[in-house]
Amino acid sequence: MLRVSGIGTMVYVEDPAVLKTVFGGDPTVYHAGEANSMMIGLLGSSSVVVLDEDAHRDRRRLMLAPFRREAVATQAEVMAELAAENISTWPVGVEFAVAPRMSQLTLEVILRSVIGASDPARLAELRAVMPKLLDCGMWQTLAILNPDLQRHRPWRRLRRQIAEADRLLYAEIADRRADPRLGDRTDALSLMIRAGDNGQVMSESELRDQMMTLLVAGHDTTASALSWALERLTRHPGALRKAVEAARASSAGDPAGDEYLDAVAKEVLRIRPVVFEAGRVLTVPTDVAGYRLPAGVTVAPGIGLVHGNPVVYSNPARFDPDRMVGAAMGPTTWLPFGGGNRRCLGATFAMAELRIVLREVLRRVELATTTAASERQQFKSVSLMPHRGARIRVSAIYDVEPVSAGTTDNACPFGPDRATTVPHAHSENPLRRVVES
Repeated sequence: MLRVSGIGTMVYVEDPAVLKTVFGGDPTVYHAGEANSMMIGLLGSSSVVVLDEDAHRDRRRLMLAPFRREAVATQAEVMAELAAENISTWPVGVEFAVAPRMSQLTLEVILRSVIGASDPARLAELRAVMPKLLDCGMWQTLAILNPDLQRHRPWRRLRRQIAEADRLLYAEIADRRADPRLGDRTDALSLMIRAGDNGQVMSESELRDQMMTLLVAGHDTTASALSWALERLTRHPGALRKAVEAARASSAGDPAGDEYLDAVAKEVLRIRPVVFEAGRVLTVPTDVAGYRLPAGVTVAPGIGLVHGNPVVYSNPARFDPDRMVGAAMGPTTWLPFGGGNRRCLGATFAMAELRIVLREVLRRVELATTTAASERQQFKSVSLMPHRGARIRVSAIYDVEPVSAGTTDNACPFGPDRATTVPHAHSENPLRRVVES
């Protein structure tokens, strides 16, 4: 049990049986939206993340279409193309922090695949303003927790940044509503607008809140997972070799390649979860794990606690993607996306993005392994990032054919005539619960 300033009493739970009770509990008793209420200053009061009960159920239903498996599949080629563009700019032969590159990439994926922005000028403006909003320090966080502070001089810059992001998002919404090709578009914004055809139309401000939510919840979290994946793989040569082979197999259309890349992603999210807990505020006195807890207490399933529990995972401190191959993951033992009726809407999208970006990295670059100490977990915005930015060294970048439907990449990507190469070298916050929607 913890007493947290501005939040109140928090009780962490890690027993899978108790988690099942919490995640499956009456949504009128267990309020996840209320637990996320500190985000209203940025996400808006109609964000699916801060709603509860019937309002949450109805809003979530309107947002489901873009994140169904078949809809996500339509974005795979764009994800791969954006990954290839990003990777082509990586330095060769020098150590660098890959986390900022991953943040650029995942923001671009959100802007292009989810929001569907295509106007070059507006894209450039969104690329400029969103990282400033998403890279909040504790000082800026105070004005998100208490929006009235934004009227005062120390926080006026934050207010201007939010206003600028709003201007761009509202312009995107207006353009989309007027687009004669709206019915053919597959981005999330278009699908959400079309979901209103059944009479439950979202207003401009409601659409804005969902777009901001997707930008915040789906950007740094995925970038963090990708950064941790490379940080872990470069410290585990055996897993790295298997992952490179899997990437080549995946690009050739072998499902076994996808399976191992998925296993890498799942193990990364287990051993380095991007958020630590998923909170529920009790609306009435409730029995939890044999204790009577009063209304107002936040019950917090501890994602990191469960994932590090030796009763649940043998040798939990060991990074071992093989443990995830063919494993049936229970919703109360592997929960990087939260659980129950609040499990992250974008989980399928995020897992696809992790697999595709990892595939493109591992078949396009040669990563140098390292004996450097593991990087520590450090809060940045809403996620736990490697404290040094996941520093890696690339020995070579290869020119490989893109992966597309009906096309395989059977040629070996490691020929010297296809690479930019150098000699192989070895290198010697309160906002963190937004994962659930």
